[in-house]
Amino acid sequence: MNLIQLFNNLRPYVYPYRWLVVLALVLTLIGSLTAQVNAWVLRYTVDEINALVEAHKGLSDGINILITISVILISKEIINSLIQFGQKFYGEKLRIFIAKDLAQAVIDRILTYRLAFYSSGGNQPGKLQARIDRGVESLTRLVQNFFIDILPLFANSIVALIMMFNANFYVGLVGLCIIPIYYMVSRQQAIKMSGTRREIKDLRENKSQGILGILESIMVIKSFIRENIESDKQMSLQNNLTDAQMKTRKMSFLFDGLKSFIEQIGIVLIIILTAYLVLTGQMTIGAIMFHIMLFNNVSAPIRQLHRIYDQMNDALIYSESFFDILNADHEIEETGTYKPAKVRGKFEVRNVNFTYPGNEEETLHNINMQILPDKITAFVGLSGAGKSTLINLLDKFYEPDSGEILLDGVPLRDYDTTFLRKNIGLVLQKNHIFNGTVEENIRYGNPDATHEQIEEAAKKTYIHEQIMSLPQGYETSALALSGGQQQKIAIARMFLKNPPIIFLDEPTASLDAISTEQIKNSLDAIKQNRTVIIISHSISQIIDSDMIYVMKKGEVVESGTHEQLYHMEGTYKDIFDAMARSLNIDKISKTLDDDDYND
Repeated sequence: MNLIQLFNNLRPYVYPYRWLVVLALVLTLIGSLTAQVNAWVLRYTVDEINALVEAHKGLSDGINILITISVILISKEIINSLIQFGQKFYGEKLRIFIAKDLAQAVIDRILTYRLAFYSSGGNQPGKLQARIDRGVESLTRLVQNFFIDILPLFANSIVALIMMFNANFYVGLVGLCIIPIYYMVSRQQAIKMSGTRREIKDLRENKSQGILGILESIMVIKSFIRENIESDKQMSLQNNLTDAQMKTRKMSFLFDGLKSFIEQIGIVLIIILTAYLVLTGQMTIGAIMFHIMLFNNVSAPIRQLHRIYDQMNDALIYSESFFDILNADHEIEETGTYKPAKVRGKFEVRNVNFTYPGNEEETLHNINMQILPDKITAFVGLSGAGKSTLINLLDKFYEPDSGEILLDGVPLRDYDTTFLRKNIGLVLQKNHIFNGTVEENIRYGNPDATHEQIEEAAKKTYIHEQIMSLPQGYETSALALSGGQQQKIAIARMFLKNPPIIFLDEPTASLDAISTEQIKNSLDAIKQNRTVIIISHSISQIIDSDMIYVMKKGEVVESGTHEQLYHMEGTYKDIFDAMARSLNIDKISKTLDDDDYND
């Protein structure tokens, strides 16, 4: 991304605050004029004092000069103070407003993206956060500094250069010749450092992702006593980042020294030329100081070019990845327009194939099935068989590579996505609990629900009494609950949503036996007159299903009722027998038989 593209991307976010830009421009114009006052006053003072000295006159004759220059300089400083306050205040205001709009725009944008965006390479949460944070920071800092530092400096430089030419063409020409030389050196510095800056950007993203990974897996790290390994990984990243930063600073210092030398050469040339003009009678002594001060004003932005280039390069580098996120139109979740008056819940899956983004191997192959309303359909298979992937397709989180999925005879892609998901309840093996109260987390299922409805949903999931036993009841932080309690909260959301279609992906996996039985009873009640799809390794969850599809390596290998499948003596029987053995059914049955005999 070049500078023009950067400003074109920023324009929509700056335009609403154009009145702040206009104020900054007006203040900049006034400030560029007042910045030259010192040079004029110094020339006037030196020439007048020199004339008094040559005429052998004293303080009484020069008091008016001192009063005049004091009034002018104090007035100028007062005006400059007001101008600087205005520039900093309006620049900061502009930065804050644009930062707010950029941050909100990228949040609103990523919420519209399909899941494939988040599962594709390079879009891990830590890296996305680093790109967003650094992007907003570098872009808004560039906007702010443009009006506080860059624009005033260059305005001062242009005005000072015009005055130098106006006073003496040759002196102005010397000042003008130094600028392109300095610019070329600064540009070369930026080019040489751009590769290292990109390396630093990538290392910062990896560091952010690494820290997030440690926080998310801290229990596993400690249980396996792998603190040293994780520390070494981060140390390697830190060392690489430090090396890249030191390389950048070393190169920066070398170029800064060269630019300082060029600037001093300019000052030497100005002094020699003005001294020559004074000695030949073409210029007064005061003009020497006049031109040196004007040249300082000309070279001021030159001295700041390295910092300006640093900021611009940061903005250009981080803006690429930031605007890649913001402008990823191809990642926007596709939606149809179809909104039927009622959803019956009949799914038809026809010849569906699917591959996850970034993977080469297909996850689902030639899937064909019917899922009927008012029935319970179970997906059974070993881990990695494609059961959860199929639910992701039915919920329109992903689109099939080929084939089609129909809901009530209409292609799923034609449905309005928001409408579709309003009619689907999804309970996962591990559901996300938001940072908020228990009540807020349950209400997520229906933002308009009353407290009474929330309590009713909690009662259906057998967690109401546990919530009431907490010191703050429903106002307790949901993150303080146990894993099983959080799972019940997630199921309560689904009860509150009360949709006609329910997807249950291992809903009781993290619950104890009694809680599992309680939830099973609740789920049995809500399953009535709905389309229910369940994935479970629990015999009790699948044995009563109206239809069972057995999946293996991304394919449907068997289908039928429990009795039909068991007597096929195929994959289902192997899985079912393994479930029974894992539960030690023989010993359980013997215990129950002995108990019945004793009774």
